[in-house]
Amino acid sequence: MPSRLNIRFLCALILPLAMPMTACAQEGFERQSAEIISTYPHDAEAFTQGLFIYDGSLYESTGQVGESTLRRVELASGEILQSADIHPPLFGEGSVRVGDEIFMLSWQAGIGLIFNADSFEQVDTFSYPGEGWGLTYDGTRLIMSDGTANLRFLDPVSMELTDIIQVTLNGRALDDLNELEWVDGEIWANIWQSRYIMRIDPDSGHVLGSINLAGIIPDSVAGSRDAVANGIAWNSETGQIYVTGKLWPELYEIRVIDH
Repeated sequence: MPSRLNIRFLCALILPLAMPMTACAQEGFERQSAEIISTYPHDAEAFTQGLFIYDGSLYESTGQVGESTLRRVELASGEILQSADIHPPLFGEGSVRVGDEIFMLSWQAGIGLIFNADSFEQVDTFSYPGEGWGLTYDGTRLIMSDGTANLRFLDPVSMELTDIIQVTLNGRALDDLNELEWVDGEIWANIWQSRYIMRIDPDSGHVLGSINLAGIIPDSVAGSRDAVANGIAWNSETGQIYVTGKLWPELYEIRVIDH
């Protein structure tokens, strides 16, 4: 991904909490942070691009040309239980499971991959215009980010585009939407090269609130602009939320707390 720092439209988030809310903070906007409940090992060489839980199992997709993979990982140990290599020139991106298949994006090639969820055998491909960044599933449609403020909705059978929404904060488009996760009726998206996860209304595209992860970023990667929280996973059966990031040595179960 291009090496530029996204700082636009985050004024309401980075103001000191003691300062009064200004015109840049929309009404009803929730500012939250995260605290760690449990810590698990994570492959510190994994350039994490996607993370999800399905039926209690943890899956991860990783990037970089020649190093990209799709993985099934044991949560407690961080051990890679199953893996499929994504061959050059593809740069792996977000992933999600739908039924018996796993869908995975690539960055700039305009090619997505479909795997058998049990064997990790690639069974098909699909195409899309522009870039591929994050991917999640709302129970009916795939939801895809491309690094802009737009989220695309795709039919998982035909892969046809069914809708596009623009994500806005204070009425302005919010770019650099990255890793996506469907969390209890909301779309959560980390903002690339920032410490924030945004909670998004899937119907209107309005940002409902932010989660500041500054307090849980590992010290070993705190100075890296690339080592952002590029992995968000929600266990729909238990309500547990997990986060990790590119090159993070740990994965965390977190609790979201209000300010």
